Amino acid sequence: MNLDELVAIDFHTHAEEPCCGTRDDGYLEFQAAMANYFKNPAGTDGMLPSVQETAAYYRERKIAAVIFGVDAERETGFRRYSNEEVARLAADNSDILIPFASIDPAKGRTGAREARRLVREFGVKGFKFHPTMQGFFPDDRMAYPLYEAIQEEGAIALFHSGQTGVGSGMRGGMGMRLKYSRPIHVDDVAVDFPDMTIVLAHPSFPWTEEGLSVATHKPNVYIDMSGWSPKYFPPIFVHYAKTILKKKMLFGSDWPAITPDRWLKDFEALDIKEDVRQLILKDNARRILKM
Repeated sequence: MNLDELVAIDFHTHAEEPCCGTRDDGYLEFQAAMANYFKNPAGTDGMLPSVQETAAYYRERKIAAVIFGVDAERETGFRRYSNEEVARLAADNSDILIPFASIDPAKGRTGAREARRLVREFGVKGFKFHPTMQGFFPDDRMAYPLYEAIQEEGAIALFHSGQTGVGSGMRGGMGMRLKYSRPIHVDDVAVDFPDMTIVLAHPSFPWTEEGLSVATHKPNVYIDMSGWSPKYFPPIFVHYAKTILKKKMLFGSDWPAITPDRWLKDFEALDIKEDVRQLILKDNARRILKM
């Protein structure tokens, strides 16, 4: 990966297609609701990009991409995308893709062993958690064996925070409970694992100020700005991004739900100094990824 030639590092992209054959029952309805929420046809049948297609898209734009699946089998019934498969595909496209993985923390020490193996044998750089999809509070001690492994291996923990498009508009929200994704529940994790780099994904709406508070207070907590078009960012979020937290904010799109083309176009319209833009678009991510 030639970092000097890259214009940005997208810290938040999804590997969505199932790895195990046909899609599970209910998966099409779930993706259709996501497509409606984001006003994006990517979730409709046959429209989700493969990892290889994602790599080609980002290569054309000279943007590196952190890519991951989400292990939410226990709560959703949808089989996860194999972490090993995502890592192998990322290795095949190592000029542009950066592999993360996802493990349901309820897997306990089995999950911790998997995390160590993925870092050591597959070069995985971090782990994605989605508390709402996975049905857990981040500060639940059940998750601590997995965090211990992540911290000891020098990997990153990326937590979804705030509202989610997952289950939006579906009956009962598809069983998704928003309470799990309050950023304050990551505060204990930051205290108990001070040497683990933690990233809060998204502006944490409706707990935006709570997320900003955790990132301001805890030196190991960062924020990726994915999941929203920048034109909808709350003013306080933009203010912190260009001042107090300018070295802790990361560009992220939420591909394929939001494209980097759309995100970057709207980001350009924000009143942010050019040197701060560079920090957000590439330099901050490069630093915490140790690249």
